Amino acid sequence: MSLATKMLHQCRKPAGWLGRRILGNMNRRHSAVTDWGLQHISVGNHDTILDVGCGGGRTIHKLAAIAKEGRIFGIDHSEDSVATANRTNRQWIEMGRVEIRQGSVSHLPFSDRMFDLVTAVETHYYWPDLPADMREVLRVLKPGGALIIIAEAYKGGKYDKLLQKLVEVSKTMTYAHLTVQEHSELFSSAGYTDVQVFEEYDKGWICGVGRKPR
Repeated sequence: MSLATKMLHQCRKPAGWLGRRILGNMNRRHSAVTDWGLQHISVGNHDTILDVGCGGGRTIHKLAAIAKEGRIFGIDHSEDSVATANRTNRQWIEMGRVEIRQGSVSHLPFSDRMFDLVTAVETHYYWPDLPADMREVLRVLKPGGALIIIAEAYKGGKYDKLLQKLVEVSKTMTYAHLTVQEHSELFSSAGYTDVQVFEEYDKGWICGVGRKPR
């Protein structure tokens, strides 16, 4: 396995000492794009929120600070990610405001219509069946609830040539490389309404938002 392939697999499912280092780096590197993406939605003080692919848990920490009376859940299929996210959010967990579980976006361990908001930061590329997984997220959203996808990579963006090389490396695994329009269609095809896609071309950032019909 080449170094690039190994790193991509680690980004998809961090494990071991290298995975833990990557998780720490993710917490730092994804902070700015997360802040930018969250500006495009309204987070209620009492919202119940799910962060899918929570990684090292930095987004959960941000959301718990915003939704001061709400409850935040995180899910990740990596055991090391769950452990790191738990450490990152120890104070919120002890307060009973945060809960983090190991599991898959394809089979979310939550009841129908549970969440006001679902966030997914730098993770939808790796979802096993992206169209079906978008519908699974729709299932757990309350009517009128929103899914926001935030990412630093997309087809046609500033770093497209570099990312094309990543796409070539990723042929041994699931990796979605979508244009702005394809992000919009992804939401619409899965049944979301009020779809909006925001692009910060100079930074290579993209953010998609869609709501569950009321």
